[in-house]
Amino acid sequence: MAAIDLRSDTITHPTDEMRRAMAAAEVGDDVFGEDPTINALQERAAEMLGQEAGLLTASGTMSNLIAALTWCSRGDEMVMGQEAHMFWNESGGPTALSGAQVRLVPNDANGKISAADVQAAVRDATNIHVPATTLVCLENTHNRCSGGVMTPQDTREVVDVAHAAGAAVHLDGARIFNAAVALEVPAAELTRDVDDVSFCLSKALSCPVGSVLCGSQDFITRARKWRKMVGGGMRQAGVLAAAGVVALDTMVERLADDHPNARRLAAGLANIDGLTVDPDSIHTNIVIFEVDREKVGDARQVIAALREDGVLVSHSREQSLRMVTHRHVTSDDVEEALSRVNATIRRLAASA
Repeated sequence: MAAIDLRSDTITHPTDEMRRAMAAAEVGDDVFGEDPTINALQERAAEMLGQEAGLLTASGTMSNLIAALTWCSRGDEMVMGQEAHMFWNESGGPTALSGAQVRLVPNDANGKISAADVQAAVRDATNIHVPATTLVCLENTHNRCSGGVMTPQDTREVVDVAHAAGAAVHLDGARIFNAAVALEVPAAELTRDVDDVSFCLSKALSCPVGSVLCGSQDFITRARKWRKMVGGGMRQAGVLAAAGVVALDTMVERLADDHPNARRLAAGLANIDGLTVDPDSIHTNIVIFEVDREKVGDARQVIAALREDGVLVSHSREQSLRMVTHRHVTSDDVEEALSRVNATIRRLAASA
């Protein structure tokens, strides 16, 4: 029985076209700025996001770290949502390496942070007793909030508050193209007001590795030095960038296939006794659902049981599981996964 892997869109493999492009990629030394394929990817990414320049990095975590290092100094403060990927899943790097502390504000169910909460959180830069707020971090789509999206207006409201306080705004846009497809707007509409944005090539865009950080030319010049400092000078990485060029040309529109699959998955899960999810809350490709401990058992035990039955899922919170649709998951796979999950949950409930 073939496993249906719903742990993450990071498990996607490069397409045949990507592999051919990688094999034929023209390369050079990127630390000297001489890799033509990397340069082409950076220019294309910046153009699509309405920014002046781009910088290839090894991962989304590295891009987010570099943004924090570029905007923050020791003793500064960055504001982000309490469910931010930068806070939960990046090993404390932004704080540990920039020397700036993090101040958390609430995320709503869709992952948005409000302008009012940001206004209340930013510090008075003239007060010598408090750290200066130099950065506000947003996330779109939101990983821990079922792939929720921020509209251009949502972003602009927070940006206006941050800029009025003298803080920059970094957008963790790991899945920004999912947001753009879901909202049916160009990605540049979602990034035009922020000071920089990062996005991942290695998630639903199906590249084997990489992220691109985009912003003004001055920002990227400063960020490039931080990338070098944290070990991100990858030399002839055009063999990786070639997959990114193909992805931006061929993989963005197909993200629309993943979103209805996720909604179909959520609707099916909602009909299984012992699981709770609101299908109407699913806008992109991430489905987070609750497991009733009394009816079914511990979430980690559920993960193990599902694995035995050929459905791979990830752990989100104490009693929450996460499923992510991607190009290797068809509509038939969704129906088969739901059938297997239903059988697994019924078996666990019977023994609970």
